[in-house]
Amino acid sequence: MTVCLFCNDKLPYVLENGTCAAFFDKHPVSRGHMLIIPKAHKTDYFQLSCQEKQDMDALITAGKRLLENTYSPAGYNIGFNCGLSAGQSVFHCHCHLIPRYQGDCVNPRGGVRGVIPEKMND
Repeated sequence: MTVCLFCNDKLPYVLENGTCAAFFDKHPVSRGHMLIIPKAHKTDYFQLSCQEKQDMDALITAGKRLLENTYSPAGYNIGFNCGLSAGQSVFHCHCHLIPRYQGDCVNPRGGVRGVIPEKMND
């Protein structure tokens, strides 16, 4: 059995509520990149209970407020990778809240469509 990084590490939560918690990504895409996880081990978004989804959504909103007050980003990408084929590498559900900054890439058009580069500008 593989050790779950999110279950076994003592993560420095910056936000938490009843069923979920948020912390800064150890390998951020941008300054302030946060991960929001259920406290209970769930493999992906589709295993979350209704309460966990509500609590995760509340932390996405609270995380946005924290990032706005700390870093003043110009936008955000929010996303889940569900399954190996979708790029999931840690099999404990986690939502990426990625702040975006003006000029942080040449052409951000297409946003999350960029997970398949040739679809980025479709």
